[in-house]
Amino acid sequence: MCGAPDQEVSLPAGTDLTKETVLTGRVLAGGQPVGGAFVRLLDGTGEFTAEVVASASGDFRFFAAPGTWTLRALSRAGNGQSVLNAEGPGLHKVEVAVA
Repeated sequence: MCGAPDQEVSLPAGTDLTKETVLTGRVLAGGQPVGGAFVRLLDGTGEFTAEVVASASGDFRFFAAPGTWTLRALSRAGNGQSVLNAEGPGLHKVEVAVA
C-alpha cells in the first residue's frame, strides 16, 4: 500500500502557498479521468524523485521545490507525460494525457 496522502482531499490545513510549491493535476485519457495511474515526478535532469497513485478521479499532488518538473503517468489506458515549470511557490496545475 502506498504511503502517499489521499490525493482527493483538499490541501492539508496549514499549507502556505506563499512559501510552498505544490504540483497538482489530473491524468486523462480521451478527456476522461484515469484513476489508479502511477504518476512519477522527475526532476530537471530526468531523475526519479517521487511517485503517487492517482485518485479514482485521476487527481494527483506533489509538494516540490521550484523548478522544471516532468510528470509521467503510467496506466492501463496508456502512458504519457507533461513538463511543468514551477517558477516559485504556489499551486501549479497540469494535465497528463495518456494514450
